[in-house]
Amino acid sequence: MKFWKMSGSGNDFVFVDGIGHPQDAAVAADPDFVRTVCAPHTGVGADGVAIFRPSEDADFALSYFNRDGSEGELCGNASLCAVRLSTELGIARQSGLRFSTLAGAIHGRIRGGRPEVDLQPVQALRADAGIDRLPEEQAMGFANTGVPHLVIRTEALADAPLATRGPELRYHRSLEAGANVNWVARRPGGWAMRTYERGVEAETLACGTGAVACAALLRAWGEVGEATALLTKSGQQLDVRFRDEDGLWYPTLAGEGRIVFEGQLREI
Repeated sequence: MKFWKMSGSGNDFVFVDGIGHPQDAAVAADPDFVRTVCAPHTGVGADGVAIFRPSEDADFALSYFNRDGSEGELCGNASLCAVRLSTELGIARQSGLRFSTLAGAIHGRIRGGRPEVDLQPVQALRADAGIDRLPEEQAMGFANTGVPHLVIRTEALADAPLATRGPELRYHRSLEAGANVNWVARRPGGWAMRTYERGVEAETLACGTGAVACAALLRAWGEVGEATALLTKSGQQLDVRFRDEDGLWYPTLAGEGRIVFEGQLREI
């Protein structure tokens, strides 16, 4: 099986071309395969597996599977990587493309050498998540940006208790489907974030839908306007801007979509 290892600001993925190689799609979607290929040291190592599939009404469909084998509705950084790789493989055009996900249709393009995607509008935005906060948690909100997210405003990002507070909030009883948990803090010239990601069940170096959620809550709290730059754990920047229409916030996410290497699986 041919594959591409990609990085979206340190959020890393194994991509499989189920359009050019249809026989690989079913194999790559198997939960045991996903867990095996994503395993560090014994596999390729990744946060998830993304599969290009044919689509009747879009350039392609994108299926995404978390490291634990569960299927995700959407992954923002995988979507950025999909824009980059699909144009490299000739599946879509750099000037504009459309692909389908479980979270709805996404439009994307390469602009200024970077991939960017237009996501579905932010849903279920709550400036107060209704969850008890720790003393150092200045605010906690909720937003669904294709997947559910909690966002915590803090001043102590480096000391945020991701390893303990992350699992506690990720499975909070008030959340029907669980949530990713993000911490966001002001830094010189902008904002920085960290994410405990469901399906990975650990901190990841970046989270695209988490960046959109952070930008949405910061906007709801009156901290930012239509555009927000967020520094991720990897040191890479994700940029979010919103378009308001009919009372809804439509986000555009821009960031890295880097092809690290391509290879062929052998004994996996």
